[in-house]
Amino acid sequence: MARWDPGTEDRLRQAALDLFAEHGYDDVTVTQIAERAGITRRSYFRYFPDKREVLFAGAEQLPLAIAEAVLASAERSSPAIALDAARQVGALLVERVDRTAERRAVIASSPELQERERTKAAAITTALCDALVERGAAVDEARLVARLVAVCFQEALERWIDTGEDFERCLDLVVRSAAEVFPPQVSP
Repeated sequence: MARWDPGTEDRLRQAALDLFAEHGYDDVTVTQIAERAGITRRSYFRYFPDKREVLFAGAEQLPLAIAEAVLASAERSSPAIALDAARQVGALLVERVDRTAERRAVIASSPELQERERTKAAAITTALCDALVERGAAVDEARLVARLVAVCFQEALERWIDTGEDFERCLDLVVRSAAEVFPPQVSP
């Protein structure tokens, strides 16, 4: 096998998900994942720093992608810009991610993984906020919009995993639901 086989990272992700589903996250070792993928334990660490990161491969690219989408958006208002960016990144994400329901189940089974997932979500929110500020939004507005859109983005991903519907439709439904939860207040 070539030292840097281009398919090794995918094999590691598949092996890890298979083993986590069979034995549970806590009962699987890096050595088992490496062996299932056909490489050595030492080689595993060329691809991932630890067992947890095999589930989050590529997650470090999401904040940058969302920030770039915000900066490139043709929309004008902060909410419209952030939602446009969420639509673009969500559409790309769902094309590239597989076995999402299994991955979600593994993450739900481990407090350590849940914390890592929250860290990933916080990085997306921060990237949204910073990019909106760079586009000229006030910090308070950018922070609120980023938090709301990040929650909608995550909920849309959950709905997409559950239903298999088009991501954009899932996001639109979530935004509509949020608007119904917080309808405009009528002044007395």
